Amino acid sequence: MSGTAGGVGAARKREELRALQAALAAEHAAVYGYGVVGGRIGEGRRADARAGYDAHRARRDELTRAVRDLDGSPVAADAAYALPFAVEDADAAVRLATELEERVAGVYSDLVRASEGDRRRAAAEALREAAVRAVRWRNGSVAFPGLAERAASPAPSATSHL
Repeated sequence: MSGTAGGVGAARKREELRALQAALAAEHAAVYGYGVVGGRIGEGRRADARAGYDAHRARRDELTRAVRDLDGSPVAADAAYALPFAVEDADAAVRLATELEERVAGVYSDLVRASEGDRRRAAAEALREAAVRAVRWRNGSVAFPGLAERAASPAPSATSHL
């Protein structure tokens, strides 16, 4: 019986570690993407871009520690990420920031599902923060940030593109 309980615990830990790594990869991509946003965003939204960049850097660092806490080796950032569309002006930068936040929210919804306790609360808070930033960028909201978008499109690889 204890072998079964240990197996379930180990499986849960592996699932949580996979979700943490996916969230970390998404945060690496978001930090990269916000670098692009910051280079194209208008002066009026520059503070929003800086706040998003700083928030994603902080979450990235928290996730790196969490992966190590589970004896994992944190996934590294790619040197560059393919953008989902050309970002040639401030309007495109706003669209990219919105998309970054929606994608991050989706990954955090997976982490909420895979974790418990304090880590689950932190993931839920990160999901909420990403959803709020997406609303601010979009000037509107969706019913369940991070969920409907993921159901409507194939799951992207967080490490290969934004």
